[in-house]
Amino acid sequence: MLIVNNKGELWYNKKRYKCSYGKNGFTKYKKEGDGCTPIGIFELKRLFVRTDRIKNIQTNFKYTPILKNMAWEDNPSKKNYNRLINLKKNSHKEKLTRKDHLYDLILVIEFNTKKIIKGKGSAIFIHIAKPNYKPTEGCIGLNKKNLLELLKKIKPKDKIKITG
Repeated sequence: MLIVNNKGELWYNKKRYKCSYGKNGFTKYKKEGDGCTPIGIFELKRLFVRTDRIKNIQTNFKYTPILKNMAWEDNPSKKNYNRLINLKKNSHKEKLTRKDHLYDLILVIEFNTKKIIKGKGSAIFIHIAKPNYKPTEGCIGLNKKNLLELLKKIKPKDKIKITG
């Protein structure tokens, strides 16, 4: 199990990794756009990779290459809320092909993904951290080297416990 605490630490098998989290801290009552990281225990099943930027990844996860038209629907009024979508044109959606490198690796934290509740929160990922581990909109950020190391070790049956 991966464990994230409010000290900016992610622990796995007694090893500590520095991480970032939501700019407004943690919450048990996540809402879309609140800038908080959800508290709870969640599955980690889906991995997306910018294969144009990261070659020969070593991982136990089957992964999906990130393509230019991929995005994550973050608008609660849309039918595909909190799901991977394909864009027909540029829009406000959470585009997965970013100029910065934050989404070169995306491990989906399965929060609000089974029985989706509109407005409860979307696009909660483990991704590459911003410089100096600046806070996220609700995701967990790790530096690229540490995230690649973790992806070699963890398995799709592992879960993440976010304690806040």
